[in-house]
Amino acid sequence: MKEISVAKNDSGQRLDRFLKKIFPLLPESLLHKAIRTKDVKVNGKRAEPSYRLAEGDAVRVYIHDKFLISPDPDRAYLSVPDTVNTVYEDKNILIVNKPAGLTVHGGNGETDTLIARIQAYLYKKGEYDPDAENSFAPALCNRIDRNTSGMVIAAKNAEALRIMNAKIRARKIKKNYLLAVHGRPSAESGVLRDYLRKNSDENRVYVERSKAPGNLTAITKYRVLKTSRDLSLIEAEIVTGRTHQIRAQFSHAGFPLLGDTKYGTAKMNAGYGFKYQALVSYRLEFLEDADAGILSYLSGKKFTVTDIPFLELFGAGIADILS
Repeated sequence: MKEISVAKNDSGQRLDRFLKKIFPLLPESLLHKAIRTKDVKVNGKRAEPSYRLAEGDAVRVYIHDKFLISPDPDRAYLSVPDTVNTVYEDKNILIVNKPAGLTVHGGNGETDTLIARIQAYLYKKGEYDPDAENSFAPALCNRIDRNTSGMVIAAKNAEALRIMNAKIRARKIKKNYLLAVHGRPSAESGVLRDYLRKNSDENRVYVERSKAPGNLTAITKYRVLKTSRDLSLIEAEIVTGRTHQIRAQFSHAGFPLLGDTKYGTAKMNAGYGFKYQALVSYRLEFLEDADAGILSYLSGKKFTVTDIPFLELFGAGIADILS
């Protein structure tokens, strides 16, 4: 028998999903049978799989121990740098400026990731104690490519994560990027509207002109800010957030990003000295949102990254560009 006391960050979750997080070895069929036959009880009583947990609930599970073994906690944060470039921080969220070359989540054995560094940072501050949590860990609300730099939002608690994810789905957060491209668009501003098909084996997307099963709508607004020789500096707003959206759409339009060899070529980028694509998520704006709950204080706030190396190619800084 196992007994779990529901903590604040566990509250609001369905009973069945909560138990699957804690006991990943527990087959779903066995879990639902146990709930049905009262081998899972909440506060001493039978509960439905859809029961929403409340802080302080006592969950008892009467299932063979071999199914109730939790894997060792992910301790990657103990072996990575515990410093992050903080743009904004409060008790609920953290906005950091991710450097190009750092992946946001782990995979293929990687441990030094943005989320691991954020967890290390919060662990050092005493704001994250994995031993005091059943299923929650500080988590990212949005993501950007490994070789793209700029702002990423992390939630420090489960309620903030739920609200922030809902805001992103409802497009209540405006995301602006600065990018340098080869060539000069004929229109000083406009909208790129395409359909993207992802090829997971190649880790890239392909632009298609018409809607078809399996492809996704991609909408990017843009305006040309400055030109220098054969390069253009562009501000882009992503209306939809698709994989490689900006990189694929601008390349398809005939203006591949500086430094991007996946959607451009090594030959056209030779001589510029850019190891990564010239793309940065430089501004976040929280739009008015009546359903923002504990994050209502963010409505109307804007956050900007100002350290953007490729602006030097245009002889300007953020203030000059946006004035």
